[in-house]
Amino acid sequence: MRDTVLAMQSSRIREVANAALKNPDVLAFWFGESDEVTPAAVREAAVRSLERGETFYGHNLGLSELRDALAHYTSGFHPGDYSERIAVTSSGVNALMLATQLLAGAGDEVVAVVPVWPNLTQQPTMMGAQVKRVPITPDAQGVWHLDIQALTAAITNETKVVLVNSPNNPTGWTLTRDEQRALLEHCRRTGSWLVADEVYERMWFGAGRCAPSFLDIATAQDRLIVVHSFSKSFLMTGWRLGWMVVPQGGVLAQIGKLIEFNTSCPPEFVQHGGLAALAMGNDFVDGLVQRLRACRDLLLGRLQQLPGVTVAVPSGGLYAFLRIEGQHDSLALAKRLVAEHGLGLAPGVAFGPEGEGWLRWCFASRDPERLNRGVDRLARALKL
Repeated sequence: MRDTVLAMQSSRIREVANAALKNPDVLAFWFGESDEVTPAAVREAAVRSLERGETFYGHNLGLSELRDALAHYTSGFHPGDYSERIAVTSSGVNALMLATQLLAGAGDEVVAVVPVWPNLTQQPTMMGAQVKRVPITPDAQGVWHLDIQALTAAITNETKVVLVNSPNNPTGWTLTRDEQRALLEHCRRTGSWLVADEVYERMWFGAGRCAPSFLDIATAQDRLIVVHSFSKSFLMTGWRLGWMVVPQGGVLAQIGKLIEFNTSCPPEFVQHGGLAALAMGNDFVDGLVQRLRACRDLLLGRLQQLPGVTVAVPSGGLYAFLRIEGQHDSLALAKRLVAEHGLGLAPGVAFGPEGEGWLRWCFASRDPERLNRGVDRLARALKL
């Protein structure tokens, strides 16, 4: 077995969750998903597809009608023509892996903005690339900030790929438009590829219907790959369906080759679920974001009242990222909260050493009272 794989750290979130997944008394907020089921229209579309016997191989890049629908969906939020620029993938993480396989090989330099969902940095590591980490940092109130000059200084002519996740998992930090422009223009100068994980763009609490995207300012020829997923916006985490937007030219054909050698194609009945999700229109996602905003405000309002707890209101995403005074080992703390208090949170160290000392709390809950009970358990754990 490869030494690189043997040396990789397994998921710290799973390490906490696996010990208590069967315990019905645990209030679990560790995974990045809502506890709402996938909408009935989506489930029914997949069932109809199965009943039609659509269980065979499909096109590597996905159903043409789904690609067309995604191009139309994307152009509704970001200017441009996205036909012949869309690949449907077997999840957002699969799209990220395909982008990594396309761009980053052994010895290549990859720059990543951290802390971040660990898959984003582990994928280039698996490919033998060297990952240079550029941290965002919190202020005294728990608000995370990017030093854009430090980031651009880290990106040189030797940098093959830049990875950025915005809105960010776990912190909720989001790139500003000025920061996006500075980063894109710098990558143009160095010739670096920019891979943007924008799966939380609709999980946005600021002005407009989505967070700032690189697609708003990039040309169709820029070395930019934007990754999306049906998981968050359409409550489809278990379906494993995503897509990617690539530059015009020959990139799409190369992605098709990589899909063939990875998964061959996304399942057709799952793609019909994706078509049904897009057909629901913006009202569904807008309503979901309203519910998420209410959950966010409830949870953050209560957490900010707990002495010794530092947490800022996130501008996007599904998470509160909190720090407890005097607690520096987030994995041990998360395990103790599960075992002794029935509260399931993700340890910050799961997102890299930059997240150590913090905990991630997913606030996507259809029952606000469940969030209240979780805060009550945390308060008891802290003996408040």
